Amino acid sequence: MKFEHVMEQMKARMPEKRYIHTRGVATTAVHLAEKYGEDSEKAELAGILHDSVKYAEKEWLREKIISEKMDPILLEFHHELWHAPVGSYVAKNEFNINDEDILNAIKYHTTGRAGMSRLEKIIYISDMIEPSRNFPGVELLREKAELDLEDAMISCIQHSMTFLIEKKQPVFPDSFHCYNDLIQKKGKVNE
Repeated sequence: MKFEHVMEQMKARMPEKRYIHTRGVATTAVHLAEKYGEDSEKAELAGILHDSVKYAEKEWLREKIISEKMDPILLEFHHELWHAPVGSYVAKNEFNINDEDILNAIKYHTTGRAGMSRLEKIIYISDMIEPSRNFPGVELLREKAELDLEDAMISCIQHSMTFLIEKKQPVFPDSFHCYNDLIQKKGKVNE
């Protein structure tokens, strides 16, 4: 792992299980980046940093969303979403990451969005399919990730939204916009 020093900093911020997940996301992101022609170093770094504030205090996350004038609609949704945009802020301000693609990959790894870059899709998918993930359907998502990045992204965002809907949880608007954008770009609107 090229960014082992950053990985060590993540180890201090999270429980062992999340650290294993984070390593898995970084490794999976490098694999998918190499497969789909993306910068593997950017993918690895985004994978390492994607959950940097996952275990930060809820009130601190709320304060950052407000003080940094992030999308206020975040505060209307479950706080599990907050670590992604605040993590992007921390990547920029604490780890001195200035690459907008890396920052966006971190920012949108929980919700997706319309117009995602290839790196953003790789991090979103890697977060869902990394080796320590174990849920019904994960093997199919892994298979799709090996065949076609766009189809894998559609399946991953669809899986995420279906999971929330089945649990009677609200779905963040960016996720709907992500799904619609992907389907429209695939030309499947009238099928």
